[in-house]
Amino acid sequence: MTTATSRNSDRRISPVFLGIVAVMAVTGWAVWTDFSAAVGFAVFLFVTSAWIVSLCLHEYAHARTALHSGDISIGAKGYLTLNPLKYTHALLSIVLPVVFVILGGIGLPGGAVFIERGRIQGRWKHSLISAAGPLTNVLFAVVCTAPFWLHALSGVPATFRFALGFLALLQLTAAILNFVPVPGLDGYGVLEPWLSYRIRRQVEPFAPFGLLAVFAVLFIPGVNEGFFDAIHSILRALGVTDVDTYCGQNLYRFWEGANQFCETVNG
Repeated sequence: MTTATSRNSDRRISPVFLGIVAVMAVTGWAVWTDFSAAVGFAVFLFVTSAWIVSLCLHEYAHARTALHSGDISIGAKGYLTLNPLKYTHALLSIVLPVVFVILGGIGLPGGAVFIERGRIQGRWKHSLISAAGPLTNVLFAVVCTAPFWLHALSGVPATFRFALGFLALLQLTAAILNFVPVPGLDGYGVLEPWLSYRIRRQVEPFAPFGLLAVFAVLFIPGVNEGFFDAIHSILRALGVTDVDTYCGQNLYRFWEGANQFCETVNG
């Protein structure tokens, strides 16, 4: 029997998640105040911890929506605690997304909460569960870009603005890539309930390779250029300039050394 005490423990926010949020807050303060001489390292920690927080919220959104749609097993799996160590594939949900940010500045879609779909009735519910994760990235991108499109940047230090611009880029790329209707990604999960059983069975074997296929295509120079042109066009419409994202990524990759142009803008 499930007791109120066990339900509360299933939903209690994990100390691991709270620790990541604390790192984000402290390093965000360090970037804002320019407290640390190693500002690039502070930007690295701030953006990385904020990125992990967004990944946890992404997975939480899937889990919470599944819970309210009928999968009452979600709580026992630990998904509602926001603990990234509880995910079915921590490598896919946390490690690889962070590695891709470090190496290429791409918001890699995560995704590894096991949902017992058989408990859930209704195609709209299945679609909403899949959409909940990337919609969280969209919301995160809106929050990151709000100071830009609200013209509320007066008094905001340039370094913090750059970090926020780069973080917005990551959230936007994650949202768009997640919504690509390719097996293994959330976009296909939104579409799948509306497909025939025969098509779903034919597509199912390709699901483990969908994410790899998307990134293989992104490595094609023309596709990569077109993708990021679209990303930057959306960001510019929201008030985030190319300088903001470029210098944010330059600060984030502190081990490559500061860019003179960004130092001049920041100065």
